[in-house]
Amino acid sequence: MADSEGSFSSSAAGEKLGPSDYLSIGKGYGTYGILGAAVVAILLPVFLSIVFMGKKKVRQRGVPVEVGGEPGYAVRNGRTSHLIEVPWEGANTMAALFEQSCKKHSKHRFLGTRKLISKEFVPAKDGRKFEKLHLGDYEWQTYGQVFERACNFASGLIGLGHNEDTRAAIFSETRAEWFIAFQGCMRQNITIVTIYASLGEDALIHSLNETQVSTLICDSKQLKKLAPISSRLTTINNVIYFEDDESATAIDPSISGSMMHWTVSSFSKVEKLGKDNPLPPSMPSKNGVAVIMYTSGSTGLPKGVMITHGNIIATAAAVMTVIPKLGTNDVYMAYLPLAHVLELAAESIMLTAGCAIGYGSALTLTDTSNKIKKGTKGDATVLKPTLMAAVPAILDRVRDGVLKKVEEKGGLAKKLFNLAYKRRLAAIEGSWFGAWGLERMMWDVIVFKSIRAVLGGNIRFMLCGGAPLSRESQRFINICMGAPIGQGYGLTETCAGAAFSEWDDTSVGRVGPPLPCCYIKLVSWEEGGYRTSDKPMPRGEIVVGGFSVTAGYFNNGEKTDEVYKVDERGIRWFYTGDIGRFHPDGCLEIIDRKKDIVKLQHGEYVSLGKVEAALMSSNYVDNIMVYADPFQNYCVALVVPSRQALEKWAQEVGLKHQNFSELCDKYETITEVKQSLSKVGKAAKLDKLEIPEKIKLLPDPWTPESGLVTAALKIKREQLKSKFKDELRKLYE
Repeated sequence: MADSEGSFSSSAAGEKLGPSDYLSIGKGYGTYGILGAAVVAILLPVFLSIVFMGKKKVRQRGVPVEVGGEPGYAVRNGRTSHLIEVPWEGANTMAALFEQSCKKHSKHRFLGTRKLISKEFVPAKDGRKFEKLHLGDYEWQTYGQVFERACNFASGLIGLGHNEDTRAAIFSETRAEWFIAFQGCMRQNITIVTIYASLGEDALIHSLNETQVSTLICDSKQLKKLAPISSRLTTINNVIYFEDDESATAIDPSISGSMMHWTVSSFSKVEKLGKDNPLPPSMPSKNGVAVIMYTSGSTGLPKGVMITHGNIIATAAAVMTVIPKLGTNDVYMAYLPLAHVLELAAESIMLTAGCAIGYGSALTLTDTSNKIKKGTKGDATVLKPTLMAAVPAILDRVRDGVLKKVEEKGGLAKKLFNLAYKRRLAAIEGSWFGAWGLERMMWDVIVFKSIRAVLGGNIRFMLCGGAPLSRESQRFINICMGAPIGQGYGLTETCAGAAFSEWDDTSVGRVGPPLPCCYIKLVSWEEGGYRTSDKPMPRGEIVVGGFSVTAGYFNNGEKTDEVYKVDERGIRWFYTGDIGRFHPDGCLEIIDRKKDIVKLQHGEYVSLGKVEAALMSSNYVDNIMVYADPFQNYCVALVVPSRQALEKWAQEVGLKHQNFSELCDKYETITEVKQSLSKVGKAAKLDKLEIPEKIKLLPDPWTPESGLVTAALKIKREQLKSKFKDELRKLYE
């Protein structure tokens, strides 16, 4: 599941993540018996392939449907004939779902947190000190215990003086108390404003003031961020902070001094207040706004998406039908930001199914993660989860880490890994015995078991969203982790619910059929050359309609009216700006972006138009098109240089050339222009990822006659991408 803005990345996690923070292989396959390897690698596969080889059946996963609104090609999920709205009767709000699920599973474990045993700071060679944690086992709270705590917090919040007609915000990294506070607010019909723990100062102030938040719930770490901006937060009356694990110490006087005009309380104090003075719940309605979710923002200040109770419930109910045998035996690894729609939706699904949720972080996830003390275990090793959500940036690092270890081992281990990978790949793609047969089990024991142990060894299903996952990484993780990846597509504006690939779909590069809570319609985009009449597959802008489509943008009616539409049947549609195509089996593939805003591999957004406008100030640039491949983590650019400026520079430095084309191809010329772009980009305060890492100089100008620019000399992006597709491809090689 992805969202249009604010997808998870290293910055969204609140820390700078290095390769060692992600998965790496421990001691692995070592040296294996030659005879055993020969039997597995040669004799058994040949025998099985002869006996079992056959063509895979193609199942219809999505079916065309007639719906209202703008004409287009619409598809619904093939599992049901109607849209799913609730998981069961009566569970139509988050408050009702939480209460019913907690009572149903009251004795089962629910939320788990690792006990902090010790903390130390280890010096590095450069003089910096790095925090290292020694964490113990998971300590669990049951569904019944969590429900009681949420009820106490709900009562305590009102007892503290929170105005029931105002909003509360959660400004914290992911933890059990985040979820408990959230559910407590739902029971008193208090809308929650979610804010990334890594959000910048200006965006934080904007989010809190715009929504007129009266109570701010944060972890003690975030209190330090509030002190210098407290005078600019105009509506806050109460601050509630989560205590650190090691102690519930008083607030630093230097911080509390700037908060004299606020009532500052610990989370445990509010819980006790509510326990001593219980109040009846004030249950919300299905169409009430549960969450105003602020994204990280692609340009300018972030927008707040209004997510209703019905939106969250519909997405949870729909995904429940996609993940097989989801229930109380499952354990979910929670480490992504809960302020992101992907994690909030995932934990809501776990609540619905009665699963256990174990909390961790990206910096303590594995035995080799940055914050894990050497010799101690990472979160996944201790928790042994069966379910996990991930984003492409993490899975790509997993792949790189595995391959690096394989290369280091070399010899027989490398040969066996490569052979096993090829055999499993052939099995999945259908040219040999099926991926779930005896051969798979043999390779798992010999090669892949040690890789899977990094994530605890029990993963049976992975959810992936936040940005496009490359075909190579999807297949690699699928094979090495031995679990299907449900790659999803969604946005904050669709409460993460739009499309989701099914567990038995072994194809790559697609995001599956529509979830059964919504329709997906393709609407022709004539300007870009994408039409629903295209062959062999219909193409167009992706428009999502149904129960997961949110209420719009907070305090921004103009933008809401621009991208949200309600048809004559009352179905609410969201126009995503993404371009997709439907495969014959009803599965969606994302192929382009209508607007010039592109999300890179790690989830960061690049506004191509903004970058181009800034780089045009270089005196070497006559025209420019910046291009960003969503499967990469940097931009490139096609540049039509100013002939006069470039030839003058060449003359000054004595660079010989036969003609202008030759000058444009010279390394020295490309370097000079690239340095100029970097200089003007920095002056315009562009981020590093927005400044093109590679460029191609094109000697011929773009004219209206060539069809590459309009009469007003604005670039035609799609035409340029088509004409120079080979040049763009080479820039990423």
